[in-house]
Amino acid sequence: MTTSASGASAEAAEADLARAGEFLQLLRDGRPRTRAELAQLTGMARSTVASRVDTLLSLGYVAPFGGASSTGGRPPSLFALNPQARVVVGADLGATHALVALADLGGTIVSEVRESLPINRGPEEVLAWLSGAVTGLLADAGRPASDLTAIGIGLPGPVEFETGRPVSPPIMPGWDGFDVPGRLQRDFDVPVLVDNDVNIMALGERKTAWQDVDELMFVKVATGIGAGIIAGGRLQRGAQGTAGDLGHVRVPGGPDTPCACGNAGCLEAVASGPALARRLGVDVDGAAGGPEHKASKVIAQRLRDGDLETVRLVREAGRHLGSVLASCVSLINPSVIVVGGSVSQAGEHLLAGIREVVYTRSLPLATKHLRIVTSTAGARAGVLGAAALATDHALSPGAIEAAGRAPRRSA
Repeated sequence: MTTSASGASAEAAEADLARAGEFLQLLRDGRPRTRAELAQLTGMARSTVASRVDTLLSLGYVAPFGGASSTGGRPPSLFALNPQARVVVGADLGATHALVALADLGGTIVSEVRESLPINRGPEEVLAWLSGAVTGLLADAGRPASDLTAIGIGLPGPVEFETGRPVSPPIMPGWDGFDVPGRLQRDFDVPVLVDNDVNIMALGERKTAWQDVDELMFVKVATGIGAGIIAGGRLQRGAQGTAGDLGHVRVPGGPDTPCACGNAGCLEAVASGPALARRLGVDVDGAAGGPEHKASKVIAQRLRDGDLETVRLVREAGRHLGSVLASCVSLINPSVIVVGGSVSQAGEHLLAGIREVVYTRSLPLATKHLRIVTSTAGARAGVLGAAALATDHALSPGAIEAAGRAPRRSA
């Protein structure tokens, strides 16, 4: 049985489309290149490179870039990723806040909106607000809904990444098993990627300050304590998405303080923001803005006032963190440990305690070039990471292939 000419042509077009998505990864760094440079870089024939570039030009993901110099004859054409081709949305939904941003494919934030929105109001109310916020951001930017290509969301609880469903989240009543992607896809026909807040903060921090670092731990110290782990340049979620749950690791030699999980001596029970506030005699339960917000404000103010007891307790909390992180350093050997979350406002006092234990207990080779620093992205780490999660998907080979097959939708 022979294949018709039209059938063979269609198969060839499909193959070009699939390979064009892989080819685009070479241009994601934003650096303009000529066809000749791309051929040299990939080892492909110039005709093959031309075919890939033409496919990406037709989809709008690549655009000509002026400025190439000529050695005689016609100037060579430069091509680069077109960040304006599509847009993505990143959403950081916290315990008491929501921050949503519209970004281009280069990671530049176009516009954003913030709202005081407690996550415990439930998924229908929170996600209805999010849907309205996305619609408003698109309208404000003058972009049709057809330009939206992916949505990334961070949630303050455990998430099964493959399905985007929260799993027994302790501070999110009504969210357990809720189909977050399905709810948003009722309004937007795009992929919706959902992860826990610490993972997206790790992505945001790396994008902001550590793009050249492939081995990084982001440690969030707030109401709870968790870590986002990047190894080999990729976010590591573990088998069920619970990698990095440091809060319920027992502190070696630490106090047997009861923990909300039912155990005693957990890191969260002795080093989180509320735990520190309680030791300082401050009641944070039921506080406006949540216990995390009040605890961080009280701790920061007392440190500014030079309160010696607060300094002692913060450094002690740092040592408890350090005793757990020392094991992490031995296991995964990160190049950088970034400390974020509200309690990271304690700054050098907290870091001093962490460094004291990590550099003492870890092998010299593991700590030879290890940096332990506070977050650069700060409160924006989550929304930047959510946007990066969406962008990585939008520019993946599979997504480019799907975009080439589907007709552009109208607004």
